[in-house]
Amino acid sequence: MSSDLAERPVAPATTSTSGGRIRELLGSWDAAIVALTIVVLVVASLMNPDFGSSTNFTFLVLDLAPIFLIALPMTLIIVTGEIDLSVASTLGLSGAAMGWMWNNGFTIEVIIPICLLLGCVLGALNGLLVAKLGLPSLAVTIGTLALFRGLAFVLLGDQAVSNFPRAYTSWVTGTIGGTSIPNLAVPLVVLAIVFGVVLQFTPLGRNIYATGASATAAKFAGIDGNRIKFWLYVVCGAVAALAGVLWSLRYSSARADNGSGLELSVVAAVLLGGVSIFGGKGRLVGVLAAVVLLAALQNALRLEDISGEALTVVTGVLLIVAVLLPNIVKAIRASSHTRKAINRVS
Repeated sequence: MSSDLAERPVAPATTSTSGGRIRELLGSWDAAIVALTIVVLVVASLMNPDFGSSTNFTFLVLDLAPIFLIALPMTLIIVTGEIDLSVASTLGLSGAAMGWMWNNGFTIEVIIPICLLLGCVLGALNGLLVAKLGLPSLAVTIGTLALFRGLAFVLLGDQAVSNFPRAYTSWVTGTIGGTSIPNLAVPLVVLAIVFGVVLQFTPLGRNIYATGASATAAKFAGIDGNRIKFWLYVVCGAVAALAGVLWSLRYSSARADNGSGLELSVVAAVLLGGVSIFGGKGRLVGVLAAVVLLAALQNALRLEDISGEALTVVTGVLLIVAVLLPNIVKAIRASSHTRKAINRVS
């Protein structure tokens, strides 16, 4: 009898738990976005053979690189319940500073670290105002969005600086060996793994989720949410500055208006990827799939000679859908649970 009792609960419970996790994963928002991305890629390739070409693949990765990069720290910031709308202006100011220093005789080996340090300082300013002074991140980063972009124009005005070292520009636009995989894909993948591991598998990641779910509860649990937010803003500034450097090297053009409006695409990708605008929820895999989805849609529309205004409309619509659809799904599920509960009682 004792052997029967020992055998009965173990195997079924394990199977049920693992099966439930698989069903939960397959039914998640992340899985839906990944599936939708695959569908869009396949349909776009069938509709336009140029979309699936190796040359277009290279350009697609280069196009999504800045959004991909900035979406990594932006995901963590939004999970904490905050936002950073100044990232595109940080990118532009980094590029403007790069152009100004190049014009004034600095070497590229000195320029790049200074630009990254500048990004840290800009991020620290946002972090100080939001995390230390308790100001609303939406208002703060709208203000710094204008401030940083204005400083970029102070540095360069309407001037475009080019003629950066060919070794650097060639590496940014080049591919690995004889393949169509851009060199930039390597650091993108490495950073994605680092941010993903931090968010999903470390105590810091759990603290980030806890801070976004309830800052008050996190504080009583001994989590310094304000410190976490401050350093996330610093990291976000550094990554946005790196994106500014790569942008200038890719196009061999440092301009004050580089990256204008990019913050819209970044936020759209993060929210479309399943991260709650209210914080405490979301995973990086959905965000990265959404980045590819947005880039694929924009790339396919360009190949069909669709205007830039239409691309902006598409991004705006997806941003609205990203905010609206999860709430609709949540309401439907809540209604379904309520009906089931009423039926059980009756």
